[in-house]
Amino acid sequence: MKRWLILGLLVFAITAVPAQEEKKPEYGWKNEVVGNLNFTQNSFSNWAAGGEDSWSWQLDVLARFVNDRKDYTWANSGKLSFGKTQVGDAEARKAADEINLESVFTYKMDVYMNPFVAITAKTQLAKGYSYDVSPKAAVAGFFDPGYVTESIGLGYNRGEGFKTRFGAALKHTFTSDFPVPYADDPSTMEIEDTKTEFGAESVTDFSTKLSETILFTSKLEMFSNLKALNQIDINWDNLFSAKLTEYISVSFNIKLFYDRDISIRRQLRQTLAAGLTYSVL
Repeated sequence: MKRWLILGLLVFAITAVPAQEEKKPEYGWKNEVVGNLNFTQNSFSNWAAGGEDSWSWQLDVLARFVNDRKDYTWANSGKLSFGKTQVGDAEARKAADEINLESVFTYKMDVYMNPFVAITAKTQLAKGYSYDVSPKAAVAGFFDPGYVTESIGLGYNRGEGFKTRFGAALKHTFTSDFPVPYADDPSTMEIEDTKTEFGAESVTDFSTKLSETILFTSKLEMFSNLKALNQIDINWDNLFSAKLTEYISVSFNIKLFYDRDISIRRQLRQTLAAGLTYSVL
């Protein structure tokens, strides 16, 4: 009798606890647009220790539009960075200039690896100059050079701050006024203003929260035309961002770039900034 009483109590306890509904995934568009504006200014008047007046500003806009469905994901992202700086009586110069657009369509097969197709476009907004010569010489402009890459392959994404994709790719380089050194083939007599390379591309995104207010994001892009190991193009962008208040943030950006067609030496840029941040969406 006791056993039946205990069994009855257990059944009652189990059935009395409300069953938790399985959390269903939320499908549809998820949009985000965030803008950062940083400004620095120094002014000196009869300053015995010396110094020069200076100012600098930089605007960053990051946008992401993702359509997540049961059978597929269509992720679109864009990055715009532009800024200038001036020291003393010298003219203002570009301190940042980047346009980066990406669209990736992934078909979900409910496995670890899923097929994708992607297209990316990269360029700068304004004309760039080299100040190593006098007078200054223009070396780049809007979509001059411009890079467009189409790729197809397999991607891995488990939604835990890490995703990567690898596949075959076509990389196009477009120029108009500056074919050298971006698109021209020095082995030919003709000066080419476009270049198309077939090869393999790998793109890896990683993000993690180092604390409640500090976020680290990293994106590593590699392209190889399959001709030689020392001809792998690398674009590695790393960002530490900390939100001090709802509208004030600081960031530290390190970007490494290598393209042997442009320079046999790696290119490195770092930026430490503090300013206003605002989420549009």
